[in-house]
Amino acid sequence: MTEPLSADMFPDADCADRPMPFRVGGKWTGWVLRCLDDGPHRFTELRVALHWVTPKVLTETLRAMERDGFLTRTVHDENPPRVEYGLTVLGRSLIGPLDGACDWARRHAPEIAEARGAYRS
Repeated sequence: MTEPLSADMFPDADCADRPMPFRVGGKWTGWVLRCLDDGPHRFTELRVALHWVTPKVLTETLRAMERDGFLTRTVHDENPPRVEYGLTVLGRSLIGPLDGACDWARRHAPEIAEARGAYRS
């Protein structure tokens, strides 16, 4: 039998002045990281690759990633204005773990599909 979980398991989790110990982002963060891996891109270019993501959700994702320090938003002084999004050093440091997670998912895809099928039954 396992030990009961302790209320002190995450002692600092309720401290509002500290970020969560590990938070990569929302549902689309990994996809955006992959899109920006080869260099900066404009919003419209990201929309082509991520065509199933609504513009509103993509904008929210980009803002959250900028807030968390994963990417930069560069406005070029042109007419019309050109805005590009690019990975920061912090954002780029997530590519390795993202690659590892993708490799794991590919290796275990049959097991995951089987578990999902069994769950639906």
